[in-house]
Amino acid sequence: MIQTNVVHQAYRHNVKKLLFLGSSCIYPKLCPQPMHEDYLLDGKLEPTNEPYAVAKIACIKLCQSYNRQYGTCFISVMPTNLYGPGDNFDLLDSHVIPALMRKFHQAKVTGAPEVKVWGTGTPRREFLYVDDLADACLFLMQHYQEGEIINVGVGQDQQIIELAQLVGEVIGYQGRIVLDPSYPDGTPQKLLDVSRITAMGWQAQTPLPEGLKKTYDWFCRSPGLGPREATPSG
Repeated sequence: MIQTNVVHQAYRHNVKKLLFLGSSCIYPKLCPQPMHEDYLLDGKLEPTNEPYAVAKIACIKLCQSYNRQYGTCFISVMPTNLYGPGDNFDLLDSHVIPALMRKFHQAKVTGAPEVKVWGTGTPRREFLYVDDLADACLFLMQHYQEGEIINVGVGQDQQIIELAQLVGEVIGYQGRIVLDPSYPDGTPQKLLDVSRITAMGWQAQTPLPEGLKKTYDWFCRSPGLGPREATPSG
């Protein structure tokens, strides 16, 4: 409802250009890798993401339809998984990087001997630092006019177990990592084909280890999230 109202009001008030942010979850669960923009609607969605993905796809088609019917310039940008300062670090409803960071942080300050990671650790995911997405959005507002969707990512992915090991290293956790395969893995791989935006002259600038360090530095400085929050006495 929000996105429909925003798009319609942008049309009514003659907004010169609108950027709609979608998500990599719009692509089919068993999509060929890397996921090219042309693969949209080529297969079934991942069931747990389906309602969200359908809403995003609906707005993509809405923007494209306004462009065709009314000559608007509404572009649709599909970012990969995002992370960075300001993320949601709640263990109940956060995404994988902030959830792992919170778990490893708590384990470090409490001296826990192990950290449990959900799933088999084998799914592969791609992660984009939030400042790089902001930079890409500005770039596309200046240089992209097409109605077709365009992916934004880094063009590289890693297994969840590799990500967990990297997060542990950034935080300085010395204990064990234990996988719990009783939890579902979700989509086997989600790697975006970023050749379209790369050909335009844009690419991500923040390596994953650097982005994780910046994120953890922010986490430690944030009230209620930093080093004291999980100590045995508090």
